[in-house]
Amino acid sequence: FTRKQSTDVCYLACAQKLLARRDVFYPMLATHNAFTISSVIEMAGSNQSGFEFQRLHGMGAELYNQITGTEPMTYPCRIYAPVGSHQDLLPYLVRRLLENGANSNFVSQLQNEKIPVEKMLVSPIDTIRSLGSKPHPKISLPINLFGVERKNSQGIEFANSDISTSFLNDVARFAQKQFKASVTIHGKTRTGTATPVFDPSDRRRTIGDVVYATEQDIKDALTSTAAAFRAWKKTSADTRAACLEKCADLMEQNMAELSALCIREAGKTLPDSIAEIREAVDFCRYYAVEGRKHFNHDGMVLPGPTGESNRLILEGRGVFLCISPWNFPLAIFMGQVAAALMAGNTVIAKPAEQTCLIAQYAVDLLLKSGVAPDAIALIPATGEMTGKHLTPDLRIAGVCFTGSTEVANIINRTLASRGGAIIPLIAETGGQNAMIADSSALPEQIVDDAITSAFRSAGQRCSALRVLYVQDGIADKVIHMLSGASQLLTLADPIHLSTDIGPVIDEAALKILQDHAARMDKEAKKVAEVPTPSQTHNGVFFAPRAYEIQSIKQLEREVFGPILHIIRFKAEDLPAIIDDINSTGYGLTFGVHTRIDHTSETLCREITAGNCYLNRSMIGAVVGVQPFGGAGLSGTGPKAGGPYYLHRFAAERTVTINTTASGGNTTLVSLDDDA
Repeated sequence: FTRKQSTDVCYLACAQKLLARRDVFYPMLATHNAFTISSVIEMAGSNQSGFEFQRLHGMGAELYNQITGTEPMTYPCRIYAPVGSHQDLLPYLVRRLLENGANSNFVSQLQNEKIPVEKMLVSPIDTIRSLGSKPHPKISLPINLFGVERKNSQGIEFANSDISTSFLNDVARFAQKQFKASVTIHGKTRTGTATPVFDPSDRRRTIGDVVYATEQDIKDALTSTAAAFRAWKKTSADTRAACLEKCADLMEQNMAELSALCIREAGKTLPDSIAEIREAVDFCRYYAVEGRKHFNHDGMVLPGPTGESNRLILEGRGVFLCISPWNFPLAIFMGQVAAALMAGNTVIAKPAEQTCLIAQYAVDLLLKSGVAPDAIALIPATGEMTGKHLTPDLRIAGVCFTGSTEVANIINRTLASRGGAIIPLIAETGGQNAMIADSSALPEQIVDDAITSAFRSAGQRCSALRVLYVQDGIADKVIHMLSGASQLLTLADPIHLSTDIGPVIDEAALKILQDHAARMDKEAKKVAEVPTPSQTHNGVFFAPRAYEIQSIKQLEREVFGPILHIIRFKAEDLPAIIDDINSTGYGLTFGVHTRIDHTSETLCREITAGNCYLNRSMIGAVVGVQPFGGAGLSGTGPKAGGPYYLHRFAAERTVTINTTASGGNTTLVSLDDDA
C-alpha cells in the first residue's frame, strides 16, 4: 500500500473476516488506535467473547481502561512486552519509537494538542473513498520507479498464490520441453552434428541439443555481419532502440518459458531466474533510452566560437564479438548484444558452451523484435575455436567479454599481436570480493547478507562474497549464527520454490570446488555447511560451506562457488586489512557492515573496488541504478548498465562547419554518412 489509510482499511477488513468466524478462529487484535478499537467492538456486536485485544506494555493503558473490566464493556486485553538482552531489545525499541513517532501514527497525534479529536477519529474507509487516486501520487508503483524515461521490469510475487500458482504450473510444463540451439546466420539456423545438453540438477535428464560451429560457419558469420554493418549503422537510433524495447516486452511475455530454460540449463532457482530475466529486460530498455540520447543522426551539439558549429557524432565501429558467460546466460548475453546493436555495430554472439540454449532463445527474440537478420550471428563454439578463428580476425572491430581473468588476458594478448587497428576490449572478470563487519554492526543483518552474498546462485556470481572479515568482539556470535542459518537452507532441484540453492554448472566447476574444500579441510577450520540431501546425487551439487582462515593471502585465486572464508580482526588491524585486500589485484565488489560513518567512509574510499555496498548484500546490482564493473584484475570498464557503457562500443566523429563560409546559415545541416 502507498497510503497509511489503505493499510488501516486492510486491517479492519481482516479483523472483520476473523471476527465473523470465531467458531474456528480466536482473533487477537493488537492496536493502540481508538478508532480501530471502536470499529472492532462494533464488528463483534453483542458477543464480547471469543477474541481479545492486545497492547504493548507502557502504551494505551488509559485507552484500554475504558473497555476492560467496566460494565457493560468487559473485553479482555493482553499486555505484551519484549523480553531479552539489551543487545536484542535495542533494535526493537528503536523501531517502535520510529513507528510511534511518525506524524501519521495515532499515538503520536494523541500527544499533539493542536490536532482535534475529530480529525484523529476519521474513518480510513471514508478517506480512501474520497480520493481521486488510490495510489499515493508521490510514491511510485514498481513499474513507474524510473518515471517517464523507461518502464521497470516485471517480477513475480511468489507469495501471492493467485499469481504464482499459474506461473509455476507454466514453468513446470515448459521444463519438460526439449530446446535446440545451432549456428544462426542470416536469421536462419544451420544443421549439423548435435550434442545433447544435460540438466545440471540431474545429469540423467536431457533438455535439448546444440550444434556447435565449424570453421566454415565462423567464416560465413564474419562475412555476413561485416557486409551488413554499413546498413545497420545507418539505421536510425530510434529504430534500433524500438527493437530493444520490443525484445524487452517479448522477454516479459515469455517469462515462464525463459525461467524454465534458466532452471534446467543453468541450474538457477526460481527467484534467480526471475531476477535474471528482469536484468535482461532492464538492459534492453536502459540502452534504448541511452541510445536515443546519444546516437541520433545529427549528433550532439558542442559549444564553439561565433560563426562555427560543432557536432560530436557517435556511430558503430563494425563487427563486435560478444563473449558471454554461463553464470548469467541471459542477462549478460543480452546486455552485451543490446549495447553493441544499439551503438550501431553488427554482432557475433558467442555464448558459453554450457548455456547455448538460452542464447538461442534470446537471439530468436531479437530477430522477432525487428533486428536485421544480418546484424547478428549466433556462433555456439568452443573457446579453442573462438581463439583460433574469431578473435584474431581483422574484421572484428571490438570484443566484449565476461568471464575469467585468465581468459581475458589471453584475449588481450591475441588482440595485441594480431596487427591491424587497435580495437577496444571491454572485459568484466572475477573478484576476490571481501566484506568487513565491525562490532557496531547488527549480527543478524551480517549473517543474512553474508549468506545471500556468498551462497545465493550457488556462489556463482562474479560479485559474490568470498572473504568475510568480522571484528573479534562479535566473531563468535556471527559464526555461531551463520552455522545455524546454514542448516536451514535447502539444497535441491531448483524447479521447486522451496529450493534455496541449486547445482553448480558442471563437473569441471564441481571438481575445482571439491579440491579447494579438501585443501581448506586441512588448512582451515570448517564452521558451517549446508546439509546435502540424498536426492541430489544425480546432479552436480556442492554444499555451501564456510571456513575460518587466518589471512586472505591463503587464497591463491578466486574460487567460483559457494565457499565463504571468514577472518577475525581487531580494530587496529584495519589498515593492514585494506592493504591485504587491495594487494590481491582484484577490484570488483566490496561490502561494509558498520554503524560508524567514519569507518564506512574510510573503507569505501581506501578499498579499490568498482562497487561498494554498505549495510546490505553485495549482489543484485540494478541496471541504471548500480552500474556494475571493476578494475585491475576485475575488468577494464566502463560499467555495464551505466551511462558510459554505450560509448565504448562507438566510434566518435567531430564535424566542424564554418557557418560564415557556408553563407552565414547557422542552422545545423544533416550530413549523410557518405558526405
